[in-house]
Amino acid sequence: MLGRAPSPNNLPFMPALSGLTALVTGASSGIGRAIALAMAREGADVAITYRGNERGAREVAERVGAVGRRCVVLQLDLARGPAAMEALTAGVRRELGRVDVWVNNAGADIVTPDADRTPTLEKLDLLLAVDLRGSILASWAAAELMGAQRDPDGGVIINMSWDHVTFGMRGRNPEMYSAVKGGVLSFSKSLARSVAPAVRVNVLAPGWIETAFGEGLEDARHRAVAESTPLGRWGTPEDVAAAAVYLASPAARFLTGQVINVNGGVVM
Repeated sequence: MLGRAPSPNNLPFMPALSGLTALVTGASSGIGRAIALAMAREGADVAITYRGNERGAREVAERVGAVGRRCVVLQLDLARGPAAMEALTAGVRRELGRVDVWVNNAGADIVTPDADRTPTLEKLDLLLAVDLRGSILASWAAAELMGAQRDPDGGVIINMSWDHVTFGMRGRNPEMYSAVKGGVLSFSKSLARSVAPAVRVNVLAPGWIETAFGEGLEDARHRAVAESTPLGRWGTPEDVAAAAVYLASPAARFLTGQVINVNGGVVM
């Protein structure tokens, strides 16, 4: 289904991801939660991971079940490195048997008020371990799993970057975040060449998205972001989820190594 064009007669009635299985890391809240729910609504069974928010993950699983799809909940701490990936892939094989779409959404929090008080070097080490090394290891695991499935329709890996990595933003946190998310973007382009044609690899680069960080900003700065955005508002997790569904679907079957900025035009 990932490699073949859908029948024109069925296109208006067939969910975009019908019959597929998807893994979304970091899906207990925010963007990951929205992606998991959107993929379930489009017909996919999903596996989701959480690091510490098990309650949030279970709530997502309940909502997935409410639309008639299966949801597997797995604990994952990307900072643990290869051991964490071995446990995750074993859990996915055991619970779902296969994965058609793998979304590397999990990332370290360095910007919410509590996290922002963490010393700079600890933030940097966490970003490198979770966002960069974690995305690389997870992508390798996904590509290996999909290759072993020997499915003629292949598979899809979606990695998460940041729209400002090609534009820049002043400040210590943006400096570190740009380095790490820029690494994810560059890695993904090389991986796309390595695993083609069996697996497609694409990147989502969200901008100002209304998650916990946006909700915690003072009103004046929140308004300033919206006013500086060509489309006149903050993005929502559902905006990012819609782009993820598109990249996972047969509609994007000829896209690999590409980046979609989900940002209302802030960076073009």
